[in-house]
Amino acid sequence: MLLGENCVHETYYELLSVKEDASYEEIRNSYRSAILHSHPDKLLNSSRCSSDDEKFLKIQKAWEVLSDAELRVVYDNDLRSSRHDGIVADEISIEDMSVEMAGEDSEVIELFYQCRCGDYFFVDSTELGTMGFGLLRDGGCVQVRKLDAFVASVVLPCGSCSLKTRVWVDSDMKIPIQDDQL
Repeated sequence: MLLGENCVHETYYELLSVKEDASYEEIRNSYRSAILHSHPDKLLNSSRCSSDDEKFLKIQKAWEVLSDAELRVVYDNDLRSSRHDGIVADEISIEDMSVEMAGEDSEVIELFYQCRCGDYFFVDSTELGTMGFGLLRDGGCVQVRKLDAFVASVVLPCGSCSLKTRVWVDSDMKIPIQDDQL
């Protein structure tokens, strides 16, 4: 189960009744079986309810993600992250972070968000680059670029205390550069 904001979600693997290390063939076979048993046209109209339709749509989404190698990697990383990171103190958008340029000649862009304790949560453009995001300086702001249109998140620990924050990253976001960094 995937833990979220005070609720429990069934993972895509659980929806398709496969292990997380299942092969493409195993996932495809399980998807075909699950879709046949939950397809609205296969169910009798008298016993059909909205939860059946929801389950059918969830199975479709699970197949869409797990059958695509790139989407599966992103999903697996988010799933692993949600299990290991536990509860986070805050959830913010990357647009809520402050920008600092590492140096005049450096291409590294550093992003900060202040913790309750006074220290900071920190991520830089190099780390975001490994997740498939690019940060580009664009005049008085930093442009966040991602090749696909999916939203991702990263959990950052505070530099001093035990708090963590989840930073949501979406494509084509802009983060203003503070005046003293221009």
